[in-house]
Amino acid sequence: MAKQKVIIIGAAGRDFHNFNTCYRGNPNVEVVAFTSAQVPNIDGRNYPADLCGPGYPNGIPIVSEKYLEQLIKDYSVDECLLSYSDLPYDTVMHICSRVISCGAKFSMMGTAITEIKSTKPVISVCAVRTGCGKSQTTRAVVKALKAEGKKAVSIRHPMPYGDLSGQAIQRFAEFSDLIKYKCTIEELEEYEPHIEMGSVVYSGVDYEAIIREAEKEADVIVWDGGNNDMPFYKPDLQIVVVDPMRPGHEISYYPGEVNLRLADIIVVNKMDSAYPEDVEEVLSNVRKYNINAKIVLASSAISVDDPSMILDKRVLVIEDGNTFTRGGMTIGAGTVAAQRFGAAELVDPRPYTVGSITKTFAENPIINSVLPAMGYDEHQMKDFETTIANIDCDSVVIGTQIDLARYIKINQPYTRVHYELSEIGAPTIADYVHEFCQKF
Repeated sequence: MAKQKVIIIGAAGRDFHNFNTCYRGNPNVEVVAFTSAQVPNIDGRNYPADLCGPGYPNGIPIVSEKYLEQLIKDYSVDECLLSYSDLPYDTVMHICSRVISCGAKFSMMGTAITEIKSTKPVISVCAVRTGCGKSQTTRAVVKALKAEGKKAVSIRHPMPYGDLSGQAIQRFAEFSDLIKYKCTIEELEEYEPHIEMGSVVYSGVDYEAIIREAEKEADVIVWDGGNNDMPFYKPDLQIVVVDPMRPGHEISYYPGEVNLRLADIIVVNKMDSAYPEDVEEVLSNVRKYNINAKIVLASSAISVDDPSMILDKRVLVIEDGNTFTRGGMTIGAGTVAAQRFGAAELVDPRPYTVGSITKTFAENPIINSVLPAMGYDEHQMKDFETTIANIDCDSVVIGTQIDLARYIKINQPYTRVHYELSEIGAPTIADYVHEFCQKF
C-alpha cells in the first residue's frame, strides 16, 4: 500500500509538534514538506534528519506557503494539515479552498492525539488571541505555586527560528542562557521575565523530550502558550485569557475558540482599558460557548521606572512585536503608559524606518504611532537599532517585556514599562491555584 503523502502547513511551531507526535515513525505516511508563514526567514531550510526519525535521511524541506499549490502538484499530495495559529476564520477557509481546489484533503488535528501526558500536574495558560495577557497570567500562576511551596517549571510554546537540532531542548535559568541560544527579540520577550522572577523555563522543538527533562525538577508544569494555540500537554487545569479590547475575536479566530470552549478558568483581562459594552459582549460569548467556566476579572497593572521620562515629552513608544504584527492591536502597555503619565506627543516612527522595519510597517498598515520590537535575526535587529537611532524624540518608552538596552544600543534617554496581572475582586488566580494544589 502506497504511503499517504502529506504537507504540514505551519509557521515553525505547532507544525513540528504535530509531526513529532503523529507522523514521526509512522510507516504509512510520508511528510513531503512543511510550509511556512507569519515568521520571516524560516523557509529555505530543512527540518533536520536527526529530528525526523527513520525514513527521512535528508530531512524535510520547509517551503514558503505561497508555493502550496505547486507543492501539492509536484508531490501528488493526498492531504494538507493546517498546523499554525491566530488565523481569522476566513483565512482558514481560504487555505482550505486552496488545498481542496488542488484535489487534496484539508485537515486539522484534535487535542486527543497531540497533547502529551505528563507524570506531573499541568496547568496550561492559553488565550483566544495573541496579546491577550498570557505572560502576566503565567507569572501570576508561577508566583501562586511558589506561595504554595511548589517548584513550578514553565514550558513555553516553540519559537525555533535558528538551528533546529541545537534547539531540540532548551533550558533557560540564567541571563547567559539567552546569549547561549542566540535568542531573537520574540524569544527574549518570553524567556527573560521568567528568569527575572527566578523561574526556570524550557522551550525548543521536541516537546516529548522537553517535558521529560522538566519533570525531573518540577512539582508542577506550567504550559505557557503562544499566540492562541492549544496546549501541547494534557492540562489538569486549563486557564484561558480573553481580551475585551477585541470583542468577538474569541469566537472568530482559530484555534482561539477551541481554547475558549475547553477552559476551566477564563481570565477577562484589560478591564481597566476596555469599554463596558465590549466587556459585556465578551462575557456574553463566554457564557454562551462555555457555561461551566469560572471567570476571573482582571486588569494589567502598569508601572513605569521613571515617569519623568514621559511627562510633557515627545516619546517614541516601543511595543511587543507579536501583539501588533500577529495580534492586530494598535495600542499596548507602552502606549497606555505614555498616555497615563502625560506624554506631550507619541512620535510616529514610520518616516525613520530602514530595511526590514520599513517592510514590517508596509505589511501591517494599521500600526502607526508605535514601533513594534522586531528582531528575528541579527540583520533585523540591526535595522531595529538603526530605526530607533534615527528617530527625533525626547525619550523612549519601552513597553515590551525585556530590558531592551541589554541587547541593542539606545542613544536616547529611556524608561521601561512593567505590567502584571491585577485581579478585580475574588476569586483570584491564587485562590484557584490553592484549590488545585489540594488535589495533588
